[in-house]
Amino acid sequence: MQEHLEKDSLNKKLAWKLAALAIAGLFFGFALSPVYNALCKVMGLNGRADSSASFANSTLKVDSARVVKVLFTGNTMPGLTWSFHSNDASMSVHPGEIKLTSYFAKNEGTETVMGVAVPSVTPEVAALYFKKIECFCFKQQALKPGESKEMPVRFYVSPDLPKDIKEVTLSYAFYSAPTPDKAKSVTN
Repeated sequence: MQEHLEKDSLNKKLAWKLAALAIAGLFFGFALSPVYNALCKVMGLNGRADSSASFANSTLKVDSARVVKVLFTGNTMPGLTWSFHSNDASMSVHPGEIKLTSYFAKNEGTETVMGVAVPSVTPEVAALYFKKIECFCFKQQALKPGESKEMPVRFYVSPDLPKDIKEVTLSYAFYSAPTPDKAKSVTN
């Protein structure tokens, strides 16, 4: 009988530990998304914009003594029937100066296609200093058959960019995204 009581006591302790672990896992899961979003926002990763960038015009000082060359590239991934390219191959930018460029996309297919752009900045350290204020990459883009679209990008390079970086590349890879109809059929 004593042995049975000890076993019950150990089982209860184990159950409490497992319940505490499950609750901790839930809290971690809920906390992970805001932490991830904050890190992406601060580091300019995953298409997240710096919300303070819209106020940059009044708070940033333009370093007119320095010029950074920004190169623009774009491509589509297999499965996306779009042609996609930057309208400017490159641009000379003074750090702190807000600039506007654009990309051109055209649906060459016979169906409406939804696409999503994933940006990247190189060299990698420059991603911390390249701030997108307005970007088509913030949401999915839909193009009907034969439709084309100019897609603007408003950005600035922070004056805090290390002085040894003279050239930065902004590149977009456009991927096919499921349309709401196709997403529903996949989940049903």
